[in-house]
Amino acid sequence: MADQTLTLESSLTGLSKRDWIRAVSEIVDEDGYFEQLGKSHLATFIEEGTTLLVTFETLQGIQALSEAAQPLGWEMVRAEGWSHLCLASDGDTWFRDPAVYAYFDRLVDDGFFDEFERVIFYGAGPCGYAAATYSVASPGATVIAIQPQATLDPRVTEWDPRFVDMRGRDFTTRYGYAPDMLDAADKAFVLYDPNEQLDAMHAALFTRPNVTKLRMRFMGNALQTDLLDMDQWQELLKQAADGTLDALSFARLYRRRRDFRPYLRNLLQKLERDERDGLSIMLCQNVTSRMRARMFAARLGRLQNRATGTGTGN
Repeated sequence: MADQTLTLESSLTGLSKRDWIRAVSEIVDEDGYFEQLGKSHLATFIEEGTTLLVTFETLQGIQALSEAAQPLGWEMVRAEGWSHLCLASDGDTWFRDPAVYAYFDRLVDDGFFDEFERVIFYGAGPCGYAAATYSVASPGATVIAIQPQATLDPRVTEWDPRFVDMRGRDFTTRYGYAPDMLDAADKAFVLYDPNEQLDAMHAALFTRPNVTKLRMRFMGNALQTDLLDMDQWQELLKQAADGTLDALSFARLYRRRRDFRPYLRNLLQKLERDERDGLSIMLCQNVTSRMRARMFAARLGRLQNRATGTGTGN
């Protein structure tokens, strides 16, 4: 890679962590900057248009979600000409680091966010927590948080056993309780599957007048990946940027799930667990009429045999 001229079009797959960081710093150097924030975090900035997308990502997630091993926000730089600020962590840290606090303090002091017409904060899971909490640095911003945690302070969320190893980290001081940090946002959108109990309990803590909850029922616990796989991620951000995102527009966007096999399988499993054979048959008939789906065709045959009393029904 050292002998190549690196650009936003360059693939960064297969690089070691050190080489990946070096390559990213070279790419953003022409129209932005790279900055290391302590041992576990970094920031990259690309200046293009008057819309700024601030994404919170993990180094591991970048490798897993992007075919080119690039920050997700670079998609919007290329496709829409947006500016992009990426905060990346090495592992899930919830960005609870004084070096990150100081970095946002400096951005506020420099009036960085005031230079843009629109600012969008985005993240998923622990990064969704960070997107919500650091959005307070840019009053009037729009926030998209997918399956965010409100806090890991055990005095508030002791019912969540998923992140016990993080309970020793401070979630009570600066940039702490994510729902409170959203008070300065223009609009915030929290995406979650209400059937995922712990995600739904965190989502309940985000109840605020400026927060719209977007439910992705029967989708599971990897909603960011699902949106990317359905080719809906960019459209979601574009609607957030132009101010058209709301519950109705998202419902229209989310109709794509009708052709998304993981959703259809989850829905069928739910209907069968509830012993709703009639609805299961209707679902299988609908799916097999629109696409090649051998599993649904086989399940339809068994359900119909059971309904008529023929076959084993297994």
